[in-house]
Amino acid sequence: MVARAYTVAFEGVEARIAEVQCALATGLPAFAVVGLPDKAVSEARDRVRAALNALSIALPSKRITVNLSPADLPKEGSHFDLPIALALLAAIDVIPREDVEGTVALGELSLDGKLVSVIGALPAAMAAAAEDKRLVCPKACGPEAAWVTATPVIAAASLAEVLRHFTGQAPLAPAAPGEVRPGSGARDLRDVKGQERAKRALEIAAAGRHHLLMMGTPGSGKSMLAARMPGILPPLTPVEALETSMIHSLSGLLDEGGISRARPFREPHHTASMAAIVGGGRNAKPGEISLAHNGVLFLDEFPEFPRTVLETLRQPIETGEVVVARANAHVRYPCRFLLVAAANPCKCGYLTDPTRACARVPLCGEDYIGRISGPLMDRIDLRVEVPPVAYTDLDLPEGGESSATVAARVAAARDRQTARFADHPGLRVNADAEGQLLEEIAAPDAEGRDLLSRIAERFGLTARGYHRVLRVARTIADLAGSETVRKPHVAEAVSYRLTLQAGR
Repeated sequence: MVARAYTVAFEGVEARIAEVQCALATGLPAFAVVGLPDKAVSEARDRVRAALNALSIALPSKRITVNLSPADLPKEGSHFDLPIALALLAAIDVIPREDVEGTVALGELSLDGKLVSVIGALPAAMAAAAEDKRLVCPKACGPEAAWVTATPVIAAASLAEVLRHFTGQAPLAPAAPGEVRPGSGARDLRDVKGQERAKRALEIAAAGRHHLLMMGTPGSGKSMLAARMPGILPPLTPVEALETSMIHSLSGLLDEGGISRARPFREPHHTASMAAIVGGGRNAKPGEISLAHNGVLFLDEFPEFPRTVLETLRQPIETGEVVVARANAHVRYPCRFLLVAAANPCKCGYLTDPTRACARVPLCGEDYIGRISGPLMDRIDLRVEVPPVAYTDLDLPEGGESSATVAARVAAARDRQTARFADHPGLRVNADAEGQLLEEIAAPDAEGRDLLSRIAERFGLTARGYHRVLRVARTIADLAGSETVRKPHVAEAVSYRLTLQAGR
């Protein structure tokens, strides 16, 4: 008779239920694992055998066959150890088969029978809840998986505790969810001297999730401004926190099961590979753009990134998801991020300063910024020049608005957008609106439409650029508390669109 246990196999952020079948047959003693396992899964038989020996459980002198079903689904990772052990224990009648069949299990076994934490406990709990099964996992993964309250989560420190639980000797209480981690101390906008236009662009970008490019000489404060973006963004909603945490769970970034309500802020170095930015590798893991889902992706020294890496951002920026296609994998990851890019105007960085510029001015500026292709630049909503700050200005007292004041306006604008898109699933901010809906919510008044038409004709706005101006204007109107998009809102939106375009 075949004993069955259940676990999960990961396809992107989705966890697919996999059946672990164990059968005993007469013949020469052997232990085989079949069903398209990778090396880590194939080695599970040795870890399971050693863990059972540590518990003084002898394997029968029979041929043991473990099948991972569906057989055509790649099985990767060490989390198959525990379900294989449970299926084997059920097959030799150590634990009740009906209890094991109602369980989804994952966990790595050490040679002494202890359970080692694995990645993906949160998506696994979601899959278990969908199948109306309970989840058994290592103790370290319990606080993370327990956030899914639709299914009981049993977190055990060792295989011995799992045995005592299933046999009724010492039942384990369901795990409690981890604590919500407070956001790290965000830096204050008040620390930035001057740069009022850049601060305004930062506020608009945060309110509507509009992509932003800051360009200025070295030391003008571009990185300083970007580092203060998390301080003005509203906290993640429960739905957004769950989405983001599922990706971070697959990447092993959830510490002690804690889920943060602070929006992610990722800042990869410009030497990062395409697989690191977009996702991929041997196991098609999520990249930086997916880890920044519902948060900020900050790319400093934007033109220094390899051209191929920059061009791969075009499709994710437009669709909000990325498909990592490999010979052995075809997975889809969400990546609705806010892109904040910073760049110098040229290679030497001092294009606008005749006393410090190199001899190749202005050709060096054209070559340097030319590394950013036109189609990619067209997808950036806000472009702002960050002028240099004189050292004498650094001694001035703090001025301007604090991050808390700006964050309150951003939160109010986000609330208006949430109410606006309440009847449109999948839409959360103005940057998501398109088609007929965009025309309904962002149609400017007569003066605004006339201005936009003249600007579009004069500067040759593309259709994409035209719609992005409308989205930005809608966000500016939301910040101002206006129900309609008027001429001043359109004028401000257009000013950020043409700042760098006119000079190119």
